[in-house]
Amino acid sequence: MDDNRNTETSGSNNIERIFGENVFSPSTMRERLPKQVYQKVRKIIDEGGELSRGDADVVAKAMKDWAVERGATHFTHWFQPLTGITAEKHDAFITAPDEDGHTMAEFSGKELVMGEPDASSFPSGGLRSTFEARGYTTWDLTSPAFLKHSSAGYTLCIPTAFCSYTGEALDKKTPLLRSMEALNTQSLRLIRLFGDKTSRKVTPSVGAEQEYFLVDRDKYQKRPDLIFTGRTLFGAPAPKGQEMEDHYFGVIREGVGAYMKDLNEELWELGVPARTQHNEVAPCQHELAPIYENANVATDHNQIIMEAMKRVAIHHDMRCLLHEKPFACVNGSGKHNNWSLTTDTGINLLEPGDTPEDNVQFLLVLSCILKAVDVHADLLRQSASDVGNDFRLGENEAPPAIVSVFLGEQLEDVVKQLIETGNASKHIQGGVLRTGVSTLPDLKKDATDRNRTSPFAFTGNKFEFRMVGSADSIASANTVLNTIVAEAFSEVSGILEKADDFGGTVHDLIKKNLTEHRRIIFSGNGYSDTWIKEAARRGLPNIKSTIEAASALTTDSAVSLFACFGIFTKAELASREEITYETYAKTINIEALTMIDMAGRQILPACMHYSGRLATTINAMATAGVSTAAESGRLNEVATLINEADNALTNLRALDEQASHVEDVKKQAFFYKDSVNPAMGALRKPCDQLELLVDKAMWPFPTYEDILFNA
Repeated sequence: MDDNRNTETSGSNNIERIFGENVFSPSTMRERLPKQVYQKVRKIIDEGGELSRGDADVVAKAMKDWAVERGATHFTHWFQPLTGITAEKHDAFITAPDEDGHTMAEFSGKELVMGEPDASSFPSGGLRSTFEARGYTTWDLTSPAFLKHSSAGYTLCIPTAFCSYTGEALDKKTPLLRSMEALNTQSLRLIRLFGDKTSRKVTPSVGAEQEYFLVDRDKYQKRPDLIFTGRTLFGAPAPKGQEMEDHYFGVIREGVGAYMKDLNEELWELGVPARTQHNEVAPCQHELAPIYENANVATDHNQIIMEAMKRVAIHHDMRCLLHEKPFACVNGSGKHNNWSLTTDTGINLLEPGDTPEDNVQFLLVLSCILKAVDVHADLLRQSASDVGNDFRLGENEAPPAIVSVFLGEQLEDVVKQLIETGNASKHIQGGVLRTGVSTLPDLKKDATDRNRTSPFAFTGNKFEFRMVGSADSIASANTVLNTIVAEAFSEVSGILEKADDFGGTVHDLIKKNLTEHRRIIFSGNGYSDTWIKEAARRGLPNIKSTIEAASALTTDSAVSLFACFGIFTKAELASREEITYETYAKTINIEALTMIDMAGRQILPACMHYSGRLATTINAMATAGVSTAAESGRLNEVATLINEADNALTNLRALDEQASHVEDVKKQAFFYKDSVNPAMGALRKPCDQLELLVDKAMWPFPTYEDILFNA
């Protein structure tokens, strides 16, 4: 964010002026590149291919000149390793000094196209040994370069893929790009059968809604758990939470509004089409939603959004929390992943039209997606797995861990007709919603309601995958979605290409898919215990934790699926499973050590000090002949809880130490889940009870009340 920006000329009235000004966009390339070079770049972006060394030099010079003119001194290959966040190494635009001691700004095509960061210090899940350091970043032309401004100045960021010396993908971007190509190939194959000869490309479009918390910086700095883990490991509920529902869509506070204004302007300058902002359900919780973009750019932009949210918060004396469950007593944060398929001619393959029962191509596409989600529900669940999301999924704020599909009354009725009679002759109409007020217009009502408890909901002309966690990259979810749908499209295309009776075969395929995979359709309350029992009866998997979901990556079905379309090798899948176990174990270990530190060095000493002061008061009162019944009762209660907390602390120390000696990474992860996690809960319980008894002035760090309501 440029703190010297002229506030009189910035703002919503100038979105068009500032939008994309820090992006080396196609329009900027068109202005600065020779026509023939620009056309080659565009062709590669649209159709694939490789830029020649000479053309790469031309692009690099134009990009460098543009960046330097805007104040950049360094460039970086900006990539997304398997940490789930981004990585960058900055190099200056500078040559070695000549004999007179002079230097000049330089940037070659070779530097643009390829970099060589150290690959040994990033997670590889066994793909690379720690002594084998070489890895490569390679320029992704399909995502534009941009300028990031920070205290380090302006840096030219070049989106890149990241792979090992032996060719395995070590990042999130490479598999996503592979899956987009696979889906494009199979989608074109399918729509060609329906007579579309003009579309040249089918792209998954994604809009990722980003939820987040904003808290006061000073209070954040006094909470070691927020600093080290991103969530509160201790904390009694405040007297008021979200039960009055007064924060959701409420008036945005002045300080938050100023933050949102600066965040929007930074994102617009970076070409991120940030559109919607509002207060979310929980106190101090908010949401930002961008306009849809192709899945690769949307993924890059979501990473930019998360980085910008944290950076801008610092300038406003706040901290941005992206953890899925920063506070135990209120809603956590998710990232609804809105996914659709669009041709380069503007056709949305998920648009049902006015008469969906007659839209045969749409019905086939829909049936394929239902099949894909049903067959690979375990992979979809895994794609939305991270440690923080385990605290959110299945609560009354997020979908359950059971994957199901909500179609809505209109489409569900069409599906029912097709299954039961073989034909659909009608559809439920939306109708008119009459307000009953003469000065208000009647509203055209949708044909179906929405279902916020559904993990995978059809919402008009797209599917909303609601399970993704707020801190997670959306790359994995979209890689899986693209791949499983590509498989379903490939299967029906193979049958249709050999069919003598195209219309009859299409009809039979639609009915077959819908009939065989009807079990995945559910429109009821996903939070109810009844649904858990019903899902089990239907045979739907209920995978409750991140590490239980990890093995879905290496089933025979998954290995075959990803190998068939060239998305992952078996080794790449095994590496990601191992990284899941490693990440889980490391995360819970950090949380356990933080709890041990806070309880041992802050909470228990404060409680002992309070009980000592209380004992002194009781002695003084007894000497004066004053009744001490209330005080003695309080002291006994505090002493009992101190002993309970101290015993729990001792147990947690022992279990965490025991966990560190478990050598098998999978067994270690499950030990943390089954033994250390419950021990952490056992320590938290008495500590949170003590918070409600001990003199507030003596409590060692800000409480939920302080953080959520005294901002």
